[in-house]
Amino acid sequence: QVQLVESGGGSVQPGGSLTLSCATPGRPYDMAWFRQPPGKEREFVAAIRSRDTRQYYADAVKDRFTLSRDRTKYTVYLQMNSLTTEDTAVYYCAAGQGVISSSLRRESAYNYWGRGTQVTVSS
Repeated sequence: QVQLVESGGGSVQPGGSLTLSCATPGRPYDMAWFRQPPGKEREFVAAIRSRDTRQYYADAVKDRFTLSRDRTKYTVYLQMNSLTTEDTAVYYCAAGQGVISSSLRRESAYNYWGRGTQVTVSS
Protein backbone atom coordinates (compact mmCIF):
# COMPACT_ATOMS: atom_id res chain seq x y z
CA GLN A 1 0.00 0.00 0.00
CA VAL A 2 1.42 3.35 -1.06
CA GLN A 3 0.72 6.19 1.33
CA LEU A 4 0.73 9.66 -0.12
CA VAL A 5 1.67 12.41 2.28
CA GLU A 6 -0.07 15.69 1.42
CA SER A 7 0.55 19.06 3.00
CA GLY A 8 0.15 22.77 2.40
CA GLY A 9 -3.57 23.46 2.37
CA GLY A 10 -5.12 26.38 4.19
CA SER A 11 -7.01 29.62 3.84
CA VAL A 12 -5.98 32.56 1.71
CA GLN A 13 -7.50 35.74 0.35
CA PRO A 14 -8.29 36.14 -3.35
CA GLY A 15 -5.14 36.90 -5.29
CA GLY A 16 -3.01 35.03 -2.81
CA SER A 17 -0.82 31.96 -3.20
CA LEU A 18 -0.43 28.54 -1.67
CA THR A 19 1.85 25.59 -2.33
CA LEU A 20 0.70 22.02 -1.91
CA SER A 21 3.11 19.13 -1.67
CA CYS A 22 2.70 15.39 -2.02
CA ALA A 23 5.34 12.79 -1.21
CA THR A 24 5.47 9.19 -2.39
CA PRO A 25 8.09 7.66 -0.14
CA GLY A 26 10.46 5.25 -1.82
CA ARG A 27 10.01 5.72 -5.54
CA PRO A 28 8.74 8.08 -8.22
CA TYR A 29 5.27 7.76 -9.67
CA ASP A 30 3.17 9.48 -12.27
CA MET A 31 1.53 12.15 -10.15
CA ALA A 32 -1.56 14.29 -10.37
CA TRP A 33 -3.70 16.68 -8.39
CA PHE A 34 -7.46 16.63 -8.49
CA ARG A 35 -9.87 18.83 -6.58
CA GLN A 36 -13.46 18.68 -5.44
CA PRO A 37 -15.21 22.03 -5.01
CA PRO A 38 -18.16 22.20 -2.59
CA GLY A 39 -21.19 20.49 -4.06
CA LYS A 40 -19.39 19.47 -7.23
CA GLU A 41 -17.64 16.41 -8.62
CA ARG A 42 -13.93 15.88 -8.39
CA GLU A 43 -12.01 17.37 -11.30
CA PHE A 44 -8.52 17.20 -12.76
CA VAL A 45 -6.08 19.99 -11.90
CA ALA A 46 -2.57 19.03 -13.03
CA ALA A 47 -0.32 16.06 -13.72
CA ILE A 48 3.32 15.16 -14.30
CA ARG A 49 4.77 11.85 -15.41
CA SER A 50 7.69 10.18 -13.68
CA ARG A 51 9.68 9.75 -16.87
CA ASP A 52 9.80 13.36 -17.98
CA THR A 53 9.15 16.89 -16.79
CA ARG A 54 6.23 17.79 -18.99
CA GLN A 55 3.23 19.06 -17.06
CA TYR A 56 -0.43 18.88 -17.94
CA TYR A 57 -2.98 21.40 -16.64
CA ALA A 58 -6.68 21.96 -16.63
CA ASP A 59 -7.68 25.07 -18.55
CA ALA A 60 -9.07 26.64 -15.36
CA VAL A 61 -5.64 26.69 -13.71
CA LYS A 62 -3.25 26.97 -16.61
CA ASP A 63 -0.93 29.98 -16.28
CA ARG A 64 -1.74 30.28 -12.56
CA PHE A 65 -0.68 26.89 -11.17
CA THR A 66 2.72 25.26 -11.60
CA LEU A 67 3.49 21.63 -10.93
CA SER A 68 7.07 20.60 -10.21
CA ARG A 69 8.94 17.56 -8.95
CA ASP A 70 11.85 17.01 -6.60
CA ARG A 71 13.18 13.62 -7.66
CA THR A 72 15.48 13.29 -4.69
CA LYS A 73 12.55 13.55 -2.29
CA TYR A 74 9.94 11.78 -4.45
CA THR A 75 7.80 14.84 -3.92
CA VAL A 76 5.68 16.97 -6.22
CA TYR A 77 4.70 20.57 -5.53
CA LEU A 78 1.68 22.46 -6.79
CA GLN A 79 2.35 26.17 -6.67
CA MET A 80 -0.97 28.00 -6.85
CA ASN A 81 -0.96 31.72 -7.63
CA SER A 82 -3.67 34.31 -8.25
CA LEU A 83 -6.15 32.21 -6.35
CA THR A 84 -9.84 32.95 -6.71
CA THR A 85 -12.89 31.80 -4.80
CA GLU A 86 -13.46 29.30 -7.62
CA ASP A 87 -10.32 27.48 -6.48
CA THR A 88 -11.88 26.63 -3.12
CA ALA A 89 -11.92 22.85 -2.90
CA VAL A 90 -10.49 19.78 -1.29
CA TYR A 91 -7.33 18.97 -3.22
CA TYR A 92 -6.31 15.34 -3.66
CA CYS A 93 -2.94 13.96 -4.65
CA ALA A 94 -2.93 10.84 -6.82
CA ALA A 95 -0.19 8.46 -7.95
CA GLY A 96 0.01 5.84 -10.65
CA GLN A 97 2.45 3.86 -12.74
CA GLY A 98 2.77 3.76 -16.49
CA VAL A 99 0.03 6.31 -17.05
CA ILE A 100 -0.20 7.20 -20.71
CA SER A 101 -0.60 10.80 -21.77
CA SER A 102 -4.19 10.41 -22.93
CA SER A 103 -5.19 9.10 -19.48
CA LEU A 104 -3.44 11.62 -17.27
CA ARG A 105 -6.65 13.58 -16.69
CA ARG A 106 -8.68 10.55 -15.64
CA GLU A 107 -9.15 9.51 -12.03
CA SER A 108 -9.19 5.87 -13.07
CA ALA A 109 -5.55 6.10 -14.21
CA TYR A 110 -4.31 6.45 -10.64
CA ASN A 111 -4.05 3.65 -8.10
CA TYR A 112 -3.18 5.61 -4.98
CA TRP A 113 -4.84 8.64 -3.43
CA GLY A 114 -4.15 10.99 -0.59
CA ARG A 115 -6.76 11.94 1.98
CA GLY A 116 -7.12 15.42 0.61
CA THR A 117 -6.25 18.86 1.88
CA GLN A 118 -8.63 21.80 2.12
CA VAL A 119 -7.92 25.00 0.21
CA THR A 120 -10.23 27.90 1.01
CA VAL A 121 -10.08 31.20 -0.86
CA SER A 122 -12.21 33.91 0.65
CA SER A 123 -12.10 37.54 1.65
